[in-house]
Amino acid sequence: MMHGPLPDQPETTGAVSDNALMAALERALAFCNGIIVILAAIALVAASAILSYSVLGRALFHSPNYWQDEAAVFLLVGATFMTAAYVQGQRGHIGIEAFIGLLSPMANRVRLWLVDLASLVFCAFFAWKSWTLAHEAWVDGQVTNSMWSAPLAIPYVLMASGMTLLCLQILLQIMIPLSGAARR
Repeated sequence: MMHGPLPDQPETTGAVSDNALMAALERALAFCNGIIVILAAIALVAASAILSYSVLGRALFHSPNYWQDEAAVFLLVGATFMTAAYVQGQRGHIGIEAFIGLLSPMANRVRLWLVDLASLVFCAFFAWKSWTLAHEAWVDGQVTNSMWSAPLAIPYVLMASGMTLLCLQILLQIMIPLSGAARR
């Protein structure tokens, strides 16, 4: 199941706050996420085309493929991590909703806020570690252990960027109710 609006709150579709700063931040992040989703969709199609080419090349022409698997993995890593903020913005991540019917609306708001806070702490740690890995890979010139030798900084930067955007999305979702607006 996925989180949606709380049972006592109407579903909101536009900017959720009368606070101009919060509304502007939400619109900017939604715009950024919309562009990333389009690019991620292209990356998924490219990854499937690359893998299909790889399979056909091996089966029909018995040609070795050195770059296809890594290229597809890099595209999939980018699509997965970079779209995490979009999914969070839609409350599309899987959540266990066994307690929603048992708790009062106020307790559900507190529960959701605490889950967002714990998620922010975890994602911030993940983003920080991803940025340190990306920096080490860049400085040390780390590459994959294949003939293609693709730079490892590429997937690490994609992971770090995606997790940073996810942190911004979660932080925005934590701050919106504090500004007096309805939680999405």
